[in-house]
Amino acid sequence: MSLAAQTTPLRLAIAGLVHGHVDGFLRAAAKRSDVQIIGLSDLDSALRSRYAEKYKLPEGTLFASAEDMLKGAKPEAVAAFTNTFDHAAIVDLCAAHKVPVMMEKPLAVSVAHAKRIQAAANSSGIPVIVNYETTWYASHGAIYKMIHEAKTAGEIRRMVAMDGHQGPKEIGVPPEFLSWLTDPARNGAGALFDFGCYGANLMTWLMDNARPVAVTAMTKTIKPASYPKVDDDATILVEYPRAQGIIEASWNWPFSRKDFEVYGEHGYA
Repeated sequence: MSLAAQTTPLRLAIAGLVHGHVDGFLRAAAKRSDVQIIGLSDLDSALRSRYAEKYKLPEGTLFASAEDMLKGAKPEAVAAFTNTFDHAAIVDLCAAHKVPVMMEKPLAVSVAHAKRIQAAANSSGIPVIVNYETTWYASHGAIYKMIHEAKTAGEIRRMVAMDGHQGPKEIGVPPEFLSWLTDPARNGAGALFDFGCYGANLMTWLMDNARPVAVTAMTKTIKPASYPKVDDDATILVEYPRAQGIIEASWNWPFSRKDFEVYGEHGYA
């Protein structure tokens, strides 16, 4: 049943509070009448208390573990704001309870974790959604229609994705967020995964899921004092038989940007 067709609010639970985007998500949910936050789970009691106080959530909605939350709150869906490494475990857990789950990008820290998530979703039949924010931009929907429906630009020849900002430390992300963003085990990489995933997602979509012929990545750590364990700048070259993709992902730019350019045979956007 679609959300619009529901007569009662969707019972939504939050698994993990260490991703900085959870604040904006809860702020948006608080303004909606069709969504009810019925549970927050995180090992850190201070984080649970902080968000419960800010968004006026009762003590009974707070849980130390996602498993206790699923058993106690019985949500209809879960939104995960854990570190990326924990995505696979959250999907395993939600699959066992037959509860759909959404997570922040990227999907996983490795192919092995991605396949584990796929297997859990397939075996349980639950939807697994990854929030690649730039997917929802109206401009990108217009580009897709121009290329695939109106066909006004001809065949795609080149795509350029530019996603980045000054750096998570520089823009002041919360400490619980920064600690795992800069940890290769929990985040998979640095800017390469944090921002490179946007372009990879858009290019896969625009190329109708065609597999690239080759992918080459160059990474740098330009600010080792801030990011000693992970890359903070990356360029990814994606080769298709008749097109090229260039993904620029950075924690080193003087301003924030999420831009995407597509060049066709006789048109561009």
